[in-house]
Amino acid sequence: MKLSIIIPAYNEEDRIVHTLNKTFAYLSGQDYPSEVLVISDGSKDRTCQVVQNFEPASNVRIRCLEYHPNRGKGYAVRYGMCKGMGEVVMFMDADYSVPIEAVEDGFALLKSGHDIAIASRAMSGSVINHHQNKAREFSARLYTFIQNHYLGLSFSDTQCGFKLFTQKAAHTLFALQRLDSVIYDPEILFLAKHHSFKVGQFPVHWTHQEDSRIQYDSLRKSIFVFQELFRIRLLHRI
Repeated sequence: MKLSIIIPAYNEEDRIVHTLNKTFAYLSGQDYPSEVLVISDGSKDRTCQVVQNFEPASNVRIRCLEYHPNRGKGYAVRYGMCKGMGEVVMFMDADYSVPIEAVEDGFALLKSGHDIAIASRAMSGSVINHHQNKAREFSARLYTFIQNHYLGLSFSDTQCGFKLFTQKAAHTLFALQRLDSVIYDPEILFLAKHHSFKVGQFPVHWTHQEDSRIQYDSLRKSIFVFQELFRIRLLHRI
């Protein structure tokens, strides 16, 4: 198995169809075996049934893994990443904000000696087809600035939901992950730094999807994000 694709999903019966159609169309044209694991994070709709109705090409295996209740996106990604059996294990968002073809740029970084390849919307060469609103973009920049200083990181975009790992890096780092929330990305990159995994970045074509399952629409949710961020060093004491 060369590639495992993990897709966390919560009530995605509508959007997952487009994402899987695009993903399978790409994978069926490749000369290597792959698998797609959709992790239904306590969904209340027919996400799993929709996934199970797909019949991909012979070189692609699909599974839907579901549990209840909802545990958070970080938990869903960890659950899948620890089960991926490909030489490369990656995760991508269910809303298909980054096209699957971007995996080729990630492969190139891994082939060049990196252990982890992360998509970055802030890199030169990236194309943003539909921006978030100005307030959310400003909040993201402020968050990234605080995050990098607190964790000793230097990434301009840690939250883009398209990241590739060697199997060793994936299984090592996600087994150590403690946060179940959306702040799992900086936690994983913080752990990668302290376990000497080499991280590379690549530009992407990215489209903001308005109907996000994760909304930062209140002061309480914004405070929660920073509370989670400041837990990372306390949880790992590195």
